[in-house]
Amino acid sequence: MTGKLPFEALSVEMLSTRLGTNEALCAKIGKDATQWKVREVGDGNLNLVFVVEGASGTAVVKQALPYVRLVGDSWPLPLKRSFFEYHALTRQEARAPGSVPAIHHFDEAQALIIMEYLSPHIILRRALIEGRQLPNIARDIGVFMARTLFRGSDLSMTARDRKADLALFADNVELCDITENLVFSDPYFDAKMNRHTSPQLDAVVAELRADRDLKVEAQRLKHIFASNAETLLHGDLHSGSIMVTDTETRMIDPEFAFYGPMAFDVGMLLANFWMSFFSQRGHEQQGKRDAMRAYLLDVIVETWAVFRAEFSHLWRTERTGMLYQKSLFEDQGDRLGAEQALDHVLHQIWTDLLGFAGIEVHRRILGLAHNADFETIADEDLRASCEAKALKFGRHIAVNRRQIHSIDEVNYLAALIEQESGI
Repeated sequence: MTGKLPFEALSVEMLSTRLGTNEALCAKIGKDATQWKVREVGDGNLNLVFVVEGASGTAVVKQALPYVRLVGDSWPLPLKRSFFEYHALTRQEARAPGSVPAIHHFDEAQALIIMEYLSPHIILRRALIEGRQLPNIARDIGVFMARTLFRGSDLSMTARDRKADLALFADNVELCDITENLVFSDPYFDAKMNRHTSPQLDAVVAELRADRDLKVEAQRLKHIFASNAETLLHGDLHSGSIMVTDTETRMIDPEFAFYGPMAFDVGMLLANFWMSFFSQRGHEQQGKRDAMRAYLLDVIVETWAVFRAEFSHLWRTERTGMLYQKSLFEDQGDRLGAEQALDHVLHQIWTDLLGFAGIEVHRRILGLAHNADFETIADEDLRASCEAKALKFGRHIAVNRRQIHSIDEVNYLAALIEQESGI
């Protein structure tokens, strides 16, 4: 049985033998392991992912490796990240039902999770590259973020439960270290594993790395990230961590989960929509993408509006934690005081999310882990032009985040930069 053996990485060839007696997997897809069809589908930076099809169903088997898959065994990484992913998924399902894949089995010793196979879902990033305009993603993602971030915080949980959860996820040290370095520091100096479109972006990169205001702001945001344990975050919420159909949206891969600032998940997610916006010119082989660009800006507006509305609803109906107690406001007939406090909390999330979004844009173009929005643009000059505009946008919103007051203002800036030539 798995869980009683030393860790061993799975492969397509031996998965059926290793997991052929796993009760949860057999119950889901069929007991005759000789009839299972196994294919590896993982294209991420860290893990193995297999789709296993049997006579009565299909499931996904995800296994952590003792190193960063993108780099190899020269960068060791603990297997316990699957433990944090499992516990994050169970909490996300409880706090935002139906938003994540169902879990069928977790084996801590083998660092593997057997979970629901999502079909006909595809990765959101792929859908956006293809130019698909999905009608429900803004609402679904906005609600997911509001519910998980609010319900995982001292606004909702008892202090004892929240502190116990904080202690559990505080051990996700190595994955936090990846974020702290790859997101907030490495892009701004000549770190060993950095890469960018060269030589086209060399001058732009040199300018950014000499930008004192930008580097100070990046470190202020790193300080917030490291010290502000507000809520349980997904920790890596981007368009590659979301699977979609025209009617359904599911969040996946929360192995970076930890307690941090609410604005981080929101900023990372919106940054990926802005990067998709700036990449569209590189995907116009089959026709103009003006409608797609307009759609993406609308999605950004709606996602933020839905997040605000759902967060505000939860504030008014589920604020049962130790922060901003109703005994200080509503119970004394001071509903306006509670609304004033809500405005303060939302304003802080707004200001910080802009900073996190700007830094996320930079790290996806200058650091180790790039995204397919830009990487799939074959013409390097065109890719560099798209990336340069995104870098300029990211720098502006990160450094000037306290002077920006609305999502429309940010989108207007993005539209202006996109129309510029010669970048």
